[in-house]
Amino acid sequence: MESLNQYSNFKKLFQEKKCCVIVPTYNNAQFLVSVLNDVLAYCNDVIVVNDGSTDNTLTVLEPFSQVKVVSYPKNKGKGHALKTGFKLACVSGYQYAITIDSDGQHYAKDLPTFLELIDAHPKTIIIGARNLNQENMNGNSSFANKFSNFWFKVETGIEMPDTQSGYRLYPIKALSDMRFFTNKYEFEIEVLVRASWKGIEIMAAPIDVYYPAKADRVTHFRPFKDFFRISVLNTVLVTLALLYYLPRKLFLQFRGKSIKEVVAEIVRSSISLPNHTIAFSISLGVFMGIFPIWGYQLLIGFFLAHVLKLNKAIFFLAANISIPPMIPFIIYLSYVTGSFLLGEGSWALDLELSTQAVKENLIQYILGAVTLSVMAALAFGVVSYSLLSIFKKS
Repeated sequence: MESLNQYSNFKKLFQEKKCCVIVPTYNNAQFLVSVLNDVLAYCNDVIVVNDGSTDNTLTVLEPFSQVKVVSYPKNKGKGHALKTGFKLACVSGYQYAITIDSDGQHYAKDLPTFLELIDAHPKTIIIGARNLNQENMNGNSSFANKFSNFWFKVETGIEMPDTQSGYRLYPIKALSDMRFFTNKYEFEIEVLVRASWKGIEIMAAPIDVYYPAKADRVTHFRPFKDFFRISVLNTVLVTLALLYYLPRKLFLQFRGKSIKEVVAEIVRSSISLPNHTIAFSISLGVFMGIFPIWGYQLLIGFFLAHVLKLNKAIFFLAANISIPPMIPFIIYLSYVTGSFLLGEGSWALDLELSTQAVKENLIQYILGAVTLSVMAALAFGVVSYSLLSIFKKS
């Protein structure tokens, strides 16, 4: 009796939170009955999206009259199925949706875990984080998840333990005005990254998971095709992050402030960092500011700063050594440095120094710019580290 009352309370809680459960399914008829029975014990508000199954999925769904079913004849991918479910959920008045895979690997008993976090995190995607070290865990899945976690951190700066789990709570109302361009497995990466860029919080909650023996395992993940699609998506997202998201984030952080205020804020925020981290951040900024890859300096520099775990704000500030008033001096010093390296050294100023002149002596300029960037980076790094060691305490 107590158990029945507990289940009844969970069902009421789903209604109070305006939350439903979405089950995307494709050729998982053998597991679908048990998955739905388990979910319906906790929640009456269930949507099944039949993503073009060719098995007896429709027959299996017939007895479940209380479940809303969306079905279409051709398989379009998990991302399309999830977006279809989100759209129906929004139209039906729900504000949240918990997605659970239909392969039987997730436990319905974890549904309350998501519900209990809604009040404290109302505008948050909550990922059900699996134990990736437990028995029967697929080694390829473990590698793919680590791969995905790494690129997610590069793209957002957020560290997550399991970015590939399909057991999630989505604040669908907060996501309703977003348009996503992927339709298959990679959608679950896109939605996390782009939601994070929009200011939607991403967090993880531990869940249990069942991994059947290899002989009993069913998966529709195509290792080559789907991994390739995910890799292409990550390439696009990393490029957008470095060209747009990270610079925009810094711009918004310092918008409306004077240069003096910006420098002061960066100093305050980095005062607790180790001296070598600050000095290396400055050194990398100066290096990328001078290195002759105009137009790609920040793109590559932000990536390196992230991989090397340096301070991006300090890097960005130091990279502005190549602001327009300084560019003629950098080009001139690069040109002169190149002339010395080629044995024709002269400090004389060529009054006809121009873009065309640089093009005509491209090797001299590139050789000089590369050398100058290394020398300046070393000099700024050593000097800044020395000054920090002397004055930081005061």
